[in-house]
Amino acid sequence: MSPQEIPAFTDAAVADAARRGRAMYDLGSTPIFASRSDPRFGYCLYVPPDIAEAETAPELIVAMHGTGRSFVEYRNAFAEFGRWNRCVILAPLFPIGVQGDGNRDGFKYMAEGDIRYDRVLLDMVAEVGAKYGWRFDRFALFGYSGGGHFAHRFLMLHPDRLWAVSIGAPGSVTLLDPTRDWWVGTRDVEARFGVAVDPAAMAKVAVQMVVGSADIETWEITHREGGRHWMPGANDAGRTRPERLASLCHSFEAAGISVRFDLVAGMAHDGLRAVETVKGFFADTLAAMRQAERQ
Repeated sequence: MSPQEIPAFTDAAVADAARRGRAMYDLGSTPIFASRSDPRFGYCLYVPPDIAEAETAPELIVAMHGTGRSFVEYRNAFAEFGRWNRCVILAPLFPIGVQGDGNRDGFKYMAEGDIRYDRVLLDMVAEVGAKYGWRFDRFALFGYSGGGHFAHRFLMLHPDRLWAVSIGAPGSVTLLDPTRDWWVGTRDVEARFGVAVDPAAMAKVAVQMVVGSADIETWEITHREGGRHWMPGANDAGRTRPERLASLCHSFEAAGISVRFDLVAGMAHDGLRAVETVKGFFADTLAAMRQAERQ
């Protein structure tokens, strides 16, 4: 092709390429992006394709993975809900071994070395909001298994940032117990994280806890002396996930925090199956929240 035959890049052609690129990579189910604030961590999104035409800004739902890091699967599981309920879905990725030690569990306990995973997530939320021109001052958070660890501890540190939280089958729980240190209790939270646990603020957040009645294997969740996260009282909340989540529920309720507790009959440890129950909770919460806003 001679230079004379090469098509000119007109303003219209450039604009068309930008529109196509946005439709392919920034709307619908997106590729995986590195976080600008810390490229060790990444995320993918579902953004309803017609969201720019909406009269009001969308809501944000964060779907936190568990130990298996199935973050794309969780994004996909919530995509249809996001499309029909005008919600953006953000699925973070916190890889295993970011400190070079193979640790699978760092994000679950909110801090690992110099990393504060709650702040990493908040940076991602701010980044997504800036990219699309929205403000996500409050969002919903779902986490199952390892993500359930993260979800209830994030609620304790940042209740002001959430309109709902779904806590799914965490292997270990932090009770609202001011007589024990973190992670079993909350006595030293302010010294560790620079914020005080505020049950009154937590009570303003819609809270769901969900676990399967058949989720009774204990091999992965029993803490043993000498383990990375062993501390006295590590197994006191119960033997199985349903028992431990029930203890967390009682801890919340004793502090004045209402909880919707969903024990899914016959379900073992299956986060993707639990998503259907979580969608119902988020749909109910969204409907009530939007009705209140209209009034």
